[in-house]
Amino acid sequence: MTLAAGTAKYFYPNRMGRVILVAMESAMGRERLDEVLKAAKLESLKKLPPNNLEKRFPFEWVSSLQEATESVYGERAGRSLNARVGRLCFNSGLKEFEPVLGIADLPMRLMPLSMKFRVGLEVFARVFNQFSDQIVRLSEEEGGFLWIIERNPVCWGRQTTEPCCHLALGILDELVFWGTGGRRYRVEESECIAVGAKACMFRIDKKPMD
Repeated sequence: MTLAAGTAKYFYPNRMGRVILVAMESAMGRERLDEVLKAAKLESLKKLPPNNLEKRFPFEWVSSLQEATESVYGERAGRSLNARVGRLCFNSGLKEFEPVLGIADLPMRLMPLSMKFRVGLEVFARVFNQFSDQIVRLSEEEGGFLWIIERNPVCWGRQTTEPCCHLALGILDELVFWGTGGRRYRVEESECIAVGAKACMFRIDKKPMD
């Protein structure tokens, strides 16, 4: 699964890969990150990818990093750590993509809460659909929004017995926190490609937990 970039089919931009690696180091420290990179057979990533939008960071690498974290830390602790990395990714990723999306120009503070919710999700679906080979679509049902990833690097090539996209879960959790002006909502992955589903589906409650 740790194939050379030249043989891969789908990619994140270098910038997204860089954001993930920086977040991983922040969450686990340099020494443990080196262990994870070794377990993933991705020791070349000790040198960060360039900070550009060229699509050169293969989906397989994203998935391998998640799986290797579970291997090094144990499945339960590793998945919790992957979710933490996702939250850190959103915070640094927001700053990285803010200039190209014009997020700062959005009058978020003036919007009703329900509109903030939807706009935040739409903005970041556009980030992935525009700048990467990941495919995200939004849907809505009574009481919740659905964030559906039809082509997902987080579990790319994996087979698991339960949903394993904790990096994406962490990103979504922090996205919703930002998009609603600092409120927490229940976010859970209800379907996962690694378990055999056609898409990875995350449900976001419309009612805040606080």
